[in-house]
Amino acid sequence: MLGKNRSIIIFVSVLLLSLLSPPTAFAADGADLKVSILKYEPVPAEIGEYVNVWVKVENLGYAKASSLSIKVVPDYPFSISDENSQVNIGILTPNNAAVHEFRLYTSSDAKPGIGAIEVWFQESEGVAWFKKKFELRVGSDTFDSKGTVQLASVPVKEPQVFMPGDRGTISFRLINSATQYTVTVDDNQYDTNARIQSASLDGVDGIKVTTGTYYGNGVVGPGESVDLTYNVQVDDDVLDGTYYLDFSIIGSSHSYNNNWRIPLKVDSSSVRVIPSKPLVLENGVGTLEFDVANIHPNMLSSVSIILESEGIEFSPAEYFIGSMDPDELFTIEINAKAVDDGISFPSDLVIHADYRNGLNQHTEQIGVRQLQHHQAEKDNSSAVYIALLLLIIIGGGAYVLYKRKLNKE
Repeated sequence: MLGKNRSIIIFVSVLLLSLLSPPTAFAADGADLKVSILKYEPVPAEIGEYVNVWVKVENLGYAKASSLSIKVVPDYPFSISDENSQVNIGILTPNNAAVHEFRLYTSSDAKPGIGAIEVWFQESEGVAWFKKKFELRVGSDTFDSKGTVQLASVPVKEPQVFMPGDRGTISFRLINSATQYTVTVDDNQYDTNARIQSASLDGVDGIKVTTGTYYGNGVVGPGESVDLTYNVQVDDDVLDGTYYLDFSIIGSSHSYNNNWRIPLKVDSSSVRVIPSKPLVLENGVGTLEFDVANIHPNMLSSVSIILESEGIEFSPAEYFIGSMDPDELFTIEINAKAVDDGISFPSDLVIHADYRNGLNQHTEQIGVRQLQHHQAEKDNSSAVYIALLLLIIIGGGAYVLYKRKLNKE
């Protein structure tokens, strides 16, 4: 019986110690790592040649990875030397990313198709490895076609100018610049079709491209075009300025590749609301007048102004303006009425603006103004007129009595 009780005591003690002890450090005590293939070149990986693969690891958690390591484990037809297959990145703090380039070899006896590699990652030394599998295209897709892919026009951005925190799109039109169906070079005749083997848009710090690489399928004839659209997200803390995204095209063969730097402008300016006459109520009522200006570089839609002040009722409660072009000025009038006798003036008048930049809804406090109050004297003119009228009536009656008295005498 004593031995049984002792076993129970030991079990309870171990249980309490396990509850009081810190939990096992999974994901580096809060690190949440996401691994992806940023890009690989050439596309497809050429048989019997090297292919460069850029591996990206992001820390989406709330604690750092203390000693991040990355390892590439390829399957046939890919291979990599042991000394180059693993790298130690070191510390990776939250909301940061690391990119490392690995150089793999594509076997000379490979067949066109799809190959695979595994990317292993370890958050700190001595903990478990995690892995994710990725596919790479394999082939010898170089062509004798002489068509050249070009940007047909300036990329279309929606919205045209982004604000911090906005989401939007960038659209490209790629055109085969050839004007004839064949061309003769050194007595050899070639077709002028163009091929887009891949097209990718790469972001920068604070600006993410959430659409993956486009892989072409088929040919683009002379004068024909292809439209591509990429989704873009701007972080909330991005500073105003112009940022450059990389738009890369791999064409009919690797000598027909193109790289363009695509400017994307971020501007936090929006709506400005300026009183156009003194903000004063008279005897508790008044009409407030404002000039509303769009100082953002592109059109804003669904613009509306809302006033807020304790004990004051506004009509309309929300003044809807609609779309406003850049630098457009709009004058609005809003009626105000005090509904609380205990208001202390001057009173804070808070001005809010709602608007849309592209598809992005914004609600912003524009500013705080002071609302004054003036108590006007009551108008006594009616009483004066009545008094004068009474005097005239009394005077007229006295005059009539006086005349009658004279006539009797």
